[in-house]
Amino acid sequence: MVEDKTQSPRNVVIVGGGWAGTLAARQLSAKLDASKYRIILVNDRPYFIHLIATARMTVTPEDKLEDKALVPFDRLFHNGNGTTKIGKVVSISETAPGKGGKVILEDGEEIPYAALVLATGSIWSGPINFPQKDADVRAHISSWRNKYEKARHVVIVGGGAVGLETAGEVKEAWPTKKVTLVHSEKLLLNDTYPDKFRKDIERRARLKGINLILGDKLDIPPEGAVGVKTYNGKEIPDADLVVPSFGSRPNTGFISTLGEDVVTAYGTVRVDQHLEVPGHPGVFAAGDIIDWKEQKQAAKANTHASVVAANVINFLEGQPLSKVYKGSWELIVIPLGKTGGSGYFGVLWGIVVGDWFTRMVKAKELMVSQARKARGY
Repeated sequence: MVEDKTQSPRNVVIVGGGWAGTLAARQLSAKLDASKYRIILVNDRPYFIHLIATARMTVTPEDKLEDKALVPFDRLFHNGNGTTKIGKVVSISETAPGKGGKVILEDGEEIPYAALVLATGSIWSGPINFPQKDADVRAHISSWRNKYEKARHVVIVGGGAVGLETAGEVKEAWPTKKVTLVHSEKLLLNDTYPDKFRKDIERRARLKGINLILGDKLDIPPEGAVGVKTYNGKEIPDADLVVPSFGSRPNTGFISTLGEDVVTAYGTVRVDQHLEVPGHPGVFAAGDIIDWKEQKQAAKANTHASVVAANVINFLEGQPLSKVYKGSWELIVIPLGKTGGSGYFGVLWGIVVGDWFTRMVKAKELMVSQARKARGY
């Protein structure tokens, strides 16, 4: 059990080492007095996974992204003001509302907290559903690369950003390989975005050589099966690799142990305008898991982290919570390989950008250097 001194330092525990959790940890480490507070980041792996780079990383060994997009935590905290604990939280025990509590790990270890930040992110499907244990992650990456290389016809199920980027990366790596993407809606993505953008990314995907089956669904067959049929009866007889790339779900299974009213029926965590969990002072949430009407994206995490960090400090100092989250406007940039793609900015009349912008902002390097810099590298 991590020692909890009654005077100091008091623990600020952050559960989740993804976008929101690491950014909150870094901001808090720059502002909290290390003699009074100890920041503890709990994560099941010893590094941050830069998910934006993982569609390419799991398709091809080019650029050796596994050496860049898996960012260790050793430089995360300013002035070394923080520690990491590799483990999986399975429950939360609150002493009393506003009085702290403890998180319990899978191995039974207990870590007390004065303030708690929940930033556990999403559970994904297919290639970017990385194993919990560090030793298995690189094997997982190699396994998917081998599958893509050997496949004659790759069928991707799900026409959101992940499915589109994966399709683009496969065509970039093997231009002559058959790639089909199946999506349940009549247009790609979802109705958060205007039709003009959804049609633009469709046009660019077709130009890339990606076959699209829209308004249809497909069950994932057993591994090794050849040939599939969609719900509408469309047969793809030579499909020998079917890749699930449909929606993620919030990684909040253990959070309901804080209270039955904390997690919604959709698995998201209820928060107020301060990103504090109602009825549980000193417990905050950020990132994909919050119950907020917005697309779940890394781009939102920096704002979430800033709000949470400021309010954690207010709470610890006994001050009213000062920082308010007002939501974020929607933006998305979708590369279809290294050379282009499409993007949308939900400002003014709604701005759609094309290959040049997508290539310069994201497609070339997938924002790896920015992700590393934001975590001390």
